[in-house]
Amino acid sequence: MEMVGGCSDRGGGDRQGSSADPQSTFVLGNLAEVVERVLTFLPAKALLRVAGVCRLWRECVRRVLRTHRSVTWISAGSADAGQLEEHCLVRVAAEELEQNVHILPQTVLYMADSETFISLEECRGHKRARKRTTMEAAFALEKLFPKQCQVLGIVTPGIVVTPMGSGNNRPQEIEIGESGFALLFPQIEGIKIQPFHFIKDPKNLTLERHQLTEVGLLDNPELRVVLVFGYNCCKVGASNYLQRVVSTFSDMNVILAGGQVDNLASLTSDKNPLDIDATGVVGLSFSGHRIQSATVLLNEEVNDEKTAEAAMQRLKAASIPEQNTIGFMFACVGRGFQYYRAKGNVEADAFRKFFPSVPLFGFFGNGEIGCDRIVTGNFILKKCNEVKDDDLFHSYTTIMALIHLGSSK
Repeated sequence: MEMVGGCSDRGGGDRQGSSADPQSTFVLGNLAEVVERVLTFLPAKALLRVAGVCRLWRECVRRVLRTHRSVTWISAGSADAGQLEEHCLVRVAAEELEQNVHILPQTVLYMADSETFISLEECRGHKRARKRTTMEAAFALEKLFPKQCQVLGIVTPGIVVTPMGSGNNRPQEIEIGESGFALLFPQIEGIKIQPFHFIKDPKNLTLERHQLTEVGLLDNPELRVVLVFGYNCCKVGASNYLQRVVSTFSDMNVILAGGQVDNLASLTSDKNPLDIDATGVVGLSFSGHRIQSATVLLNEEVNDEKTAEAAMQRLKAASIPEQNTIGFMFACVGRGFQYYRAKGNVEADAFRKFFPSVPLFGFFGNGEIGCDRIVTGNFILKKCNEVKDDDLFHSYTTIMALIHLGSSK
């Protein structure tokens, strides 16, 4: 980009190129209101680049970024698939961040389908090749985000995603095929989002209290929601470890939602490289008195459109505000198309019917975590029924969740 003359800390107008219009140069170098208005049309990546033009522009960029505080998402599905050299989520994310994303993400949660993100077709029967390919895709995605951004990524058998453009778009249950999404959380006033990670160590299965406190899971009166995922749970002892971790905070007045996934792909807040063969528990804790949330469990008896809609009515009855709210769907791989007698997208469509403007995201995994529960207001907990720890873990079910991040200012 050509340097704009007129900024006092870059030498003023006498260094401008001969083709520059003096009046335009003066306006863009001295009138903050005009500069700020122009910069509102630029995506965040472009803003970070032009912040180096001069002090005036740098201050304008800061003010513009402060006005962009809404959660944004990037999604990719079958229409974006087909290029073998990289996963569709990586490609679409690169394009969107360059052209359309206006927020500066502080935390990113992404999910992608296991089969193509891991790129099994490139393994050639060699286990180490599979490891290398997996980490390459994750690393390519991580590089797209700012260095200070915390990125948590998991891979699962199937993905639930709302196409980009509007929260009104029809969410899609993509049980098979290349797909993924990335939720981009900016810094939100009054809300703290913290990643956590506990690795199963056969030599030391003790969970220290300070480990849970540091990530906001204990001694945190403002904790409202925990999204929790166990990975590599097919391995011996992994499910028991997941239950042990969850039991440390499941009796508190918080929403718990999540499930068992195939692999952990990214966790940039970890200082040590990820071991794809390890087992453990990861997630995000959401703290802040402005947060409201609710979950419902769709059990095995929910097996047609009518019963699915009845479950959504229970979620609707929680009266969670729908503006600045995200929906999550964590379903068993045994549900979906086959479970509903060859009818696809039943649960996502039922959600859209009752929540027409709330974007929905999630996965088809190997086990679900959650129950009927509502958390709303200051330290208020309503339980639809009394729940024991054992009743938080399910199979052949779906967990639907709403997380409201406070009224937009």
